[in-house]
Amino acid sequence: MTKTILRALAGETLPVPPIWMMRQAGRYLPEYKATRAQAGDFLSLCYNPELASEVTLQPIRRYGFDGAILFADILLLPQALGVDLWFVTGEGPRMTTVTTQAGFDALKPVSAIHDTLHPVYETVRRVAHALPSETTLIGFAGAPWTVATYMIAGQGTPDQAPAHKLMAENRPLFEALIDRITEGTIEYLSQQVQAGAEVVKIFDSWAGSLPASEFDRYATEPARRITQELKRRYPGLPVIAFPRQAGDKYIGFHAATGADCVAVDDSVSAEWVAEHVQPDGCVQGNLASSHMVAGGEDLVRETRRIVKALSGGPHIFNLGHGITPDADPANVQLMIDTVREGAR
Repeated sequence: MTKTILRALAGETLPVPPIWMMRQAGRYLPEYKATRAQAGDFLSLCYNPELASEVTLQPIRRYGFDGAILFADILLLPQALGVDLWFVTGEGPRMTTVTTQAGFDALKPVSAIHDTLHPVYETVRRVAHALPSETTLIGFAGAPWTVATYMIAGQGTPDQAPAHKLMAENRPLFEALIDRITEGTIEYLSQQVQAGAEVVKIFDSWAGSLPASEFDRYATEPARRITQELKRRYPGLPVIAFPRQAGDKYIGFHAATGADCVAVDDSVSAEWVAEHVQPDGCVQGNLASSHMVAGGEDLVRETRRIVKALSGGPHIFNLGHGITPDADPANVQLMIDTVREGAR
């Protein structure tokens, strides 16, 4: 096995950790902006296999990351389930909401999602064909809780209050929505794997807003269901789980879900992760994305600290969250050079 990400996911401790970056294809890159302008708008870019594969490959050409992650969006699945989705410039996504039984009943069956999502699978096929032989192709989806928060609120919210409210007031409806998203996610990721994704990642961006009493039920259990079914269908498929801001709930997440790797955000220290999470398997993370803006010696020092702290076990270097549009592409190169300096 020559692909370093796959080696780390299999539990190997490597002298230099493989590296990729969340949102590595995106608005901080001038070549992305040019392609986005060519597409016309964000959703048109997501559903254009030629252009979506181009932006997936751009950071690989520029930086030589060890992994390429499919360019898509976690809200394509709810759109495929029948909600209306649009993006407001400068504000983000907007969706029709699912807060009533009638709204839920109007959703499409999971079997219908591929009618909408087939361009995404074509993007995966194109990227798989075009990637360098040493680069791992990562597919992804949003975790059910995080996707549900958008479907219930109709947009991103600071505290996911609408989803918590529905959970409290109509638990059966809330759980039916979680189940529908879980089933859809399994089928969506299955098609990505069939198209050529070698690894899949489950992004639970709002996991940290779940109270401890609900975390296992709505973050851990859906991730377990998705992971176990994908591994049943595709034995040996590596899965990365990212329950962002899980805090102490990161501990034991490997075993509870069956994930091969747990990605951690920068609210926990790499030293804490090495002690409490990494003994259970590969970890991914966790440089603060603000360093991609500020750069300088702080970036170098923090990168070195994380690499050293996690050098005793399997580790994939990444940010603690996605890179931001105001990041300097030169700082990304500095981070990569710092991670790989031990190889020179």
